Amino acid sequence: MSKFLIVGLGNIGVDYDDTRHNIGFDIVDKLAEEYESSFKLERLAHRAEVKLKGRLLHLIKPTTYMNLSGKAVRYWMQQLKIPIDRVLVIVDDKDLDFGKLRMKPKGNDGGHNGLKDITFQLNTNKYPRLRFGIGNNFHPGEQIHYVLGKWTEEEKVDLDKHIKKSVEAIKSFATLGIDRTMNTFN
Repeated sequence: MSKFLIVGLGNIGVDYDDTRHNIGFDIVDKLAEEYESSFKLERLAHRAEVKLKGRLLHLIKPTTYMNLSGKAVRYWMQQLKIPIDRVLVIVDDKDLDFGKLRMKPKGNDGGHNGLKDITFQLNTNKYPRLRFGIGNNFHPGEQIHYVLGKWTEEEKVDLDKHIKKSVEAIKSFATLGIDRTMNTFN
């Protein structure tokens, strides 16, 4: 059975629930919920498993906080013996319009501290990622408040639809591969 590591990035704690920066957590939560799987606290992460068409998806939500996400990713890749091309990191992206998805097989961190640490810990930027657009509706100097802020009422109207589309992109990545998934979802 092929194994995949699906990493939802976010910060632990109720203060970060329902914030833009935690969209990675929200997406893997939705995937686990769809398959009636639940997360358990394990080393460096909350982890759940989903079986999908002969594949085993290990979902993790690092407990290391965003800026140290790479430690959890590296540990679980090694622990589960999952190659880097079967890792998918789900992350918020302020440079994409709200709800827009962009999957890539590699790339720079775009100023995102979670991706920056994963790149540092893995010593490469050649790992798949799914970027979820949160938009950039903030004034200069207010980026941190915006990214760590709660979704607006207008965003909440379509948020669940965009999360479900992200879940479909993850399932496509695991079953059809990154190229076909990029053609469909980007």
